[in-house]
Amino acid sequence: MAKIKVKSAKEIELIRDAGALAAETLIRAGEMCKPGVSTLEIDEFIGDYTRAHKGISACMGYHGYPRYACISINEVVCHGIPNAQTILKDGDIVNIDITTILSGYHGDTSAMFCVGKVSNIAQELVDTAKFCMEEGIRAAGEQGARWCDIGCAIQDIADEHGFSVVEDYCGHGIGRGFHEEPTVLHFRNNERGPFIEVGNVFTVEPMINVGRPGTKTLSDGWTAVTRDGSLSAQWEHTVVKTKNGIEILTLPR
Repeated sequence: MAKIKVKSAKEIELIRDAGALAAETLIRAGEMCKPGVSTLEIDEFIGDYTRAHKGISACMGYHGYPRYACISINEVVCHGIPNAQTILKDGDIVNIDITTILSGYHGDTSAMFCVGKVSNIAQELVDTAKFCMEEGIRAAGEQGARWCDIGCAIQDIADEHGFSVVEDYCGHGIGRGFHEEPTVLHFRNNERGPFIEVGNVFTVEPMINVGRPGTKTLSDGWTAVTRDGSLSAQWEHTVVKTKNGIEILTLPR
């Protein structure tokens, strides 16, 4: 594992500012998740709201990505490209993933939104995925925690509910860069690795599937879906390790 940067108090404050704007944008975007609304409408709101608050949408143009956010529905695991043809309908589960740049620093967060009445299994998946994220964050905040402890905590919760953890996508360090060291694995692994240090800033963003963990990328080069067509859910926060445990940096002000 490459050297993981310890952020200064000033850098953490700037990431917190970016994270707050990302979180506030996410809440408002989530309120738009109603039957008949296109993912493009939501995405355009995200771009407009971010600009109005002097932020930059980090996804736009990142390695050629064409939109302001990723919006992933049902069997889409991540990186769903918003478009006018994808219309939300009753029973959909929707992940909106927003990364905002403010004063040169990134804040990265995502959440699930249910459109109308969803199935029991969909609701259980959404709730379990959130609990997986929360337990991963909790594990990172323990005294003497190592990076591998995050994935073990997440895997335990997913296993208890009979769900699987996607292994193809991971969390990451974040700051001036969108994706920095380390790679944060969300599944059980035997790589003990280094301890998580005070001042390390990173994302915890597990993707949980009803079926098998395998994914495939569609012909657009971005949209990742479950190989077996099963539902998938994801939640994400940017966090920092502190002397007292962990602080979530992607909360609204």
